[in-house]
Order: sequence, then structure tokens, then C-alpha cells
Amino acid sequence: MSVLEVLQERGFIEQLTHEAEIKELLEKEKITFYIGFDPTADSLHVGHFLGMMVMAHMQRAGHRPICLIGGGTAMVGDPSGKTDMRKMMTQETIQHNGDCFKKQMQKFIDFSHGRALMANNADWLLVQNYVQMLRDVGVHFSVNRMLTAECFKQRMEKGLTFLEFNYMIMQAFDFLELNRRYDCVMQMGGNDQWSNILAGVELIRRKEAKPAFGLTFTLLTTSDGRKMGKTERGALWLDAEKTSPYDFYQYWRNIDDADVEKCLALLTFLSMDEVRRLGALKDQEINIAKKTLAFEVTKLIHSEEEALKAQQAAEALFGGAGALDNAPTVTISPSDLGTKLLDVLTAAGIFPSKSEGRRLITQGGLYLGNDKVTDQEMILTADLFENNSLLLRKGKKTYHRIVVE
Repeated sequence: MSVLEVLQERGFIEQLTHEAEIKELLEKEKITFYIGFDPTADSLHVGHFLGMMVMAHMQRAGHRPICLIGGGTAMVGDPSGKTDMRKMMTQETIQHNGDCFKKQMQKFIDFSHGRALMANNADWLLVQNYVQMLRDVGVHFSVNRMLTAECFKQRMEKGLTFLEFNYMIMQAFDFLELNRRYDCVMQMGGNDQWSNILAGVELIRRKEAKPAFGLTFTLLTTSDGRKMGKTERGALWLDAEKTSPYDFYQYWRNIDDADVEKCLALLTFLSMDEVRRLGALKDQEINIAKKTLAFEVTKLIHSEEEALKAQQAAEALFGGAGALDNAPTVTISPSDLGTKLLDVLTAAGIFPSKSEGRRLITQGGLYLGNDKVTDQEMILTADLFENNSLLLRKGKKTYHRIVVE
């Protein structure tokens, strides 16, 4: 089975520029391709997960990935999918974020001996002569056609700046530059990048009279069309300091039944026979599939050891077995005893604000052990603890272990 068939079978592929040519190319040759990553934070998040899985599948089939950090384009901002202009960043912040990305990508991608490359488009965009670029590249772009691109439509409602209008040209130039430097013949990206990818493909074919190709993969969404990776605390990060391995595990353990098979296909390397077997489970048995998904995904991002710890903590909290020591733990001081529970939990970060804590108590969603908290003025006392430890539950599935140090 070719890598294109693998990607199609697992549900990655959304659109292709030249399907027959791409199919023949990937079967007969080993190509260099690239995916771009905007360094807008110091960690990748679950939205980048699909791109890394695509790169890993391609590299396993013998193709060479280029991970392109948008050090130049990030100083402009990609308008795709945005209604507001993105915040501009310094070169130092961009470089730091790119270094963090590479550490996370190395869990998926082998960068040794040139098997994969990491490039930064700041290397060529920040030294470009503007007039020369207009003459060499801008002449190939139709403004009328650009204005019909989906990536500009939302921004047009509030006002698209000329700064952002250049983004498509810059991304197309990236593809041209990577083609010249590394013989890169294909750009891949999320389906929201289709217009930008087409621009690069067409620029190379017009200017260089050479074949170039584009491929987009599906965005990671739920069965009802919502983007995955949003939690009550914000984005689901791949950095353990931003999203703990336990919280990461629990996110996948608790996804909707309808999304399990798709996530197993897209986010694990399990065989498709196993994916279909697990996806066919019904009623209570679907929890077996969810546990497998949560373990496999956490293993990929954080290591097998961390996946086992998260699994054991979940079993301790929900099934009465496993190691409670691995549950999310908040340490408080003996001096916190005798003060209001709500004050302690807010100071410990379990509640972002006292008002949210009061609202949860009013709704009957806060428990200490098996006892529901009903008094917003409740005092945290030593007799509530057993061996200096107390289990707290928020809502149905969020647990914290409170320990007196």
C-alpha cells in the first residue's frame, strides 16, 4: 500500500492539486515535502498533531519532511480563519518558539543525517528586496483572484490590512524558495491553507516551469463540526508544563463516542483493522476503545511511562484501582487549614476565580470525597483529611488530590 493510500484510508486527505500525478510520484520516487508551523506560542497544540502525524507517515515511507518555521511570516500574521489581526512578534520570541517546536517534533520525526529538515523562512524573507520581489513574484498574482480566497473573506468584514494581504504571496514564495534550495516539490497543510498552497503550486509551475503539488489534510474536528482541543483551561497543549499528561490523557478518554474511531485512525499508528475493531464497540464497551486511544496518544506525546502514570491515576480515581499518587495534586500549607475552602482552592488555581467556585457550589458540582459541598463559607479543617490527603471532584470527571505538606 502506498503512503497516499495509507493517508486516504486513515481519513487524512481533504484535497489534492493533481491526484493522478501525486499518486504516481509517491509510488515511484522519494520526494521532499514541507508543512509550515506558525511559531505563535512556545508549544505546539493539538491542532498541530495531524500535521506531525502526516509527516511521520510520509517519513516512514521514505519521503523527507521539511518543518518550516514561519519566522518571517509570523512577523506579518496569517489571516486564515481569523477575524482579527494577529499580534506581531519579535525575532527573539519567534526563534525561542521554533526551538521548542523542534524538541516536540523529534518525538515523531527523525532529524538525524538529513532525514528531515527544519527551516525558518526568516532566512530569506527578512533579506528580500521589496521591489525585486514585486517584480519577480508579485507579477504572477491576480488581485481579483486573491480577493476570492477563503482565507481573506473573514478579515474583509473588519478590514484586511495590506500587511496581511501579502501573506499569500510570502507563503507562495516560501514554496518557491524551498523548491530551489532543497528540491521540495509538495506543500501540505490543513484544509484552511488550501488557497495559500494553491498559490505556491501555481507560482512554481509558472515561474520555474516545473511540477509542484499541494495536498491538504482534514482539520481535527468533532462529529458535529467543532474544533477539537479546547478545554475549560484553554488549548490542549503538547507541553507537559502547559497541559499535564494526566489532563491530556483525560481529554481523549472523555471524547464523544462518535469521534473515537476517527481519532484512532488519525492520531495513532494502530493498524486499521484494530482501529475498525475498536471503533465498532458499542455501549459500555466503547470505553475500551477510549482507554486505548487515550493511552496511545499520551504515549506518542509524553512517553509510555507518562501514559502509564496517567492511566493508573485515572483508574485510581474512577475505578478504585491504580496509583492515586499520579493524580493531579495540589499541595497546601498547614496554615491554610482553618480558612475558607473557596479561598484555598482559588489560591491553589483549582478555580480561576472565587465567583466560578461559588457558581459550582450553587450548582452542586463540588465534592470533597463523596460529600457534596453546599456551603460557600465552608472552612477547610484537618479532620477532612486522611493521611494528610483529600480527594476533590469538580463536576463529573475532574479530580484533584489536595495534600497538606
